[in-house]
Amino acid sequence: MAGETVITVVGNLTADPELRYTQNGLPVANFTIASTPRNFDKTANEYKDGDALFLRASVWREFAEHVAGSLTKGMRVIAQGRLRQRSYQDREGNQRTAIELEVDEIGPSLRYATAQVTRAAAAGGAQRTNAAPTASEEPWATSSAETPAWGGGSFGDDTPF
Repeated sequence: MAGETVITVVGNLTADPELRYTQNGLPVANFTIASTPRNFDKTANEYKDGDALFLRASVWREFAEHVAGSLTKGMRVIAQGRLRQRSYQDREGNQRTAIELEVDEIGPSLRYATAQVTRAAAAGGAQRTNAAPTASEEPWATSSAETPAWGGGSFGDDTPF
């Protein structure tokens, strides 16, 4: 990913994500995130909204189906991804440039809301809902027999940081 522009955007969805399928059957979800800066105006002694940024975004494959099934219009989301620029010709023949966000990660913001997460079914596996993952399901988990190089699982005075 060297040279790619990675950004994080916090904003609200302007509409439900639109789930479509390519001719090859590949799912893609498109949506727009509106992000409006809010600054305190000392002279008026109140907060004022700045100019909104409307950023088109897309997700692909199974991720697209997850987004379309989970996120709805008006939800506050946190999205991280790579900016993509593409050029095209409009109906009048004018050359146009669009900048879009190819989303790598997205989820609801929990600043003003709560969320209930349901783990998606793995390919060929059964779906588990609201259950804590077991150590064998998480690649970063360690068994009780394994101990970190710094000497233990508790965070006492011997931690390396």
